[in-house]
Amino acid sequence: MAAGEGRRLRPLTDRWPKPVLPIGGRPVVVTVVRELAAAGCSPVTVVIGHLAEQVEALLTGPGFGAELAFARQPRPDGSADAVSRALAAGATPPLVVATADTVFRRGDIAAFVREFASGARPGAVAVRREPPPGGTRAGVEVEAGLVRRIVAAGETPFAHASLWAFGEGLLPYLEGLGGPPYGLAEAYQRAIDDGREVSAFEVGRTRDLTDPLDLVKENFSYLS
Repeated sequence: MAAGEGRRLRPLTDRWPKPVLPIGGRPVVVTVVRELAAAGCSPVTVVIGHLAEQVEALLTGPGFGAELAFARQPRPDGSADAVSRALAAGATPPLVVATADTVFRRGDIAAFVREFASGARPGAVAVRREPPPGGTRAGVEVEAGLVRRIVAAGETPFAHASLWAFGEGLLPYLEGLGGPPYGLAEAYQRAIDDGREVSAFEVGRTRDLTDPLDLVKENFSYLS
């Protein structure tokens, strides 16, 4: 998902889309696509919107290890809408859904994919302890390895890690969501409330771009 406006990163994102900004000196979307490819996820559908031409130009060409396709999201209508746009462009479940502003510890995406593929549940959510829930980071209540609730706040050590596994059994829950914006969190919660089992998989610390200070922290480590 690489279509967002990155409003909290303005004025930088008035000129550059957030996915082309760097973490560790490399555009975030490049790192995410390569990690997905290393995890065996191909083709990769990149959902683009804000300043889409810059993202598409960056990713056009060889060297990513996966077949790439693009889908347009003309309005910032949320994560569930982004998945629907990818499906309309030809993506087929099971899907791994990642945001283009989060870098995972090397190997964590591959481990998440293996864990989901080895089970029979229709969905999975990656959770992390660092950064913790709070602010714009939703919390996830976990019990016996399953997601019980995805919450805006609450007494839970786990934050949502912006990584989802989406099986065919979850397709009906993309319909009838409140919005816009239409959120995957609501779709998954509706599935859980319906008795569907969604796995929780813990990953390590992630590196994220949320505000302009993150660009400094994530690219000039000597300042810490």
